[in-house]
Amino acid sequence: MSIETLKEEVLAANLDLVTKNLVISTWGNVSGYDGETGVMVIKASGVPYDKMTKEHMVTVDLDGNVIDSPYSPSTDTWTHIELYRAWKDKGIRGIVHTHSLNATMWAQLGQDIPVYGTTHCDYFNGDIPCTRLMTGEEIGTDYERNTGKVILERMEALDPVRMNAVLVRSHGPFVWGTSPSAAVLNSQVLDYVANMAYMNYTMTGGQCGRVQKELLETHQNRKFGPGAYYGQKNH
Repeated sequence: MSIETLKEEVLAANLDLVTKNLVISTWGNVSGYDGETGVMVIKASGVPYDKMTKEHMVTVDLDGNVIDSPYSPSTDTWTHIELYRAWKDKGIRGIVHTHSLNATMWAQLGQDIPVYGTTHCDYFNGDIPCTRLMTGEEIGTDYERNTGKVILERMEALDPVRMNAVLVRSHGPFVWGTSPSAAVLNSQVLDYVANMAYMNYTMTGGQCGRVQKELLETHQNRKFGPGAYYGQKNH
């Protein structure tokens, strides 16, 4: 893939955040990673979505160096870099950060999103994790990079291919996928299941039962397991 093609994909994915009602104002960002060149493309910081063009897509290497743009990249760039460094060999090629309403409510609560049903299971393998509170030192020094490190700490025992979202405590969700567009879709699904979980949780005073383990595994494996059979295989 050429960098220009990746820029077009990342631009389209950023604009799709608006279409899917996942962002307002200039909140949120999408990046894409190119495995051949080892660089990522991310939107410029603070650019309104209604004025955003391909020229606002900034190419950055995984040492944080801007390669080809007069614009400053997103302030969350170092968080994206930390995740790509850790997961690029697992096929992660797109990352999304938003402050989408429903997922952010759970992040502010500081609670994992419980897995109550199969809609959740089709995309996320279990409760969607929330990170711990960051320390004052982590916030005061290299905040964005430390945000990535705290995400990786929380995800240490989890497979990022099967659990492609995390809630950063008191902040909001970071979501990833096999491409920028896949990460945006996962972000949309995350906010949808976050809303349903909130309703189930409040309707039952927090007593709604988790989905059966067997049902969770079946729905995960038919899409992501070695014998996956969801979708069309020859088209």
